[in-house]
Amino acid sequence: MNKKVLWITETAVMIAVLVALQAITKPMGQFVTGSCVNLVLGISALVGGLWCGLTVALLSPFFAFIVGIGPAFLPIVPMVAVGNAVLVVLLYVFSGKKQLGVMSYVAVAVAAVAKFAALWLLIVKLVLPTLGLAEKQVAMLSASFSWPQLVTALIGGVLAATIAPTIRKALKK
Repeated sequence: MNKKVLWITETAVMIAVLVALQAITKPMGQFVTGSCVNLVLGISALVGGLWCGLTVALLSPFFAFIVGIGPAFLPIVPMVAVGNAVLVVLLYVFSGKKQLGVMSYVAVAVAAVAKFAALWLLIVKLVLPTLGLAEKQVAMLSASFSWPQLVTALIGGVLAATIAPTIRKALKK
């Protein structure tokens, strides 16, 4: 199969799975939904590669917003995309790419902390103060984009690092 066609197919499937998981798990709360999102981001990077992971990371928040399952405020959406991209790039770079193993879990820790920091800085410190929201809304969104982001990135990342080798083996990658 043509490599370009394979890349497009894998990337489209990952975006579709991510958006579908968000829609299905939204009623279950941030910890379930966020962990699922980070799982798919991790699989996209560790199985599909850097460009697959980055594409999924950058496009999925916009698709989620369009279908009404992402952040309610458009100025937050690009910041989520950046946070996702930080996770994917660091996970890919530090995971060892070819041989997934212990280093993948170190990569998860580094990537999760970096995503948490990026989202907290970009959303809580930069964007939220400019939206003119009520104090209660700012407090709720600030809480949502703080430590829970670290927890969900760690959970999803560990799951991705655990199952990615099996998926890669099945796909002969």
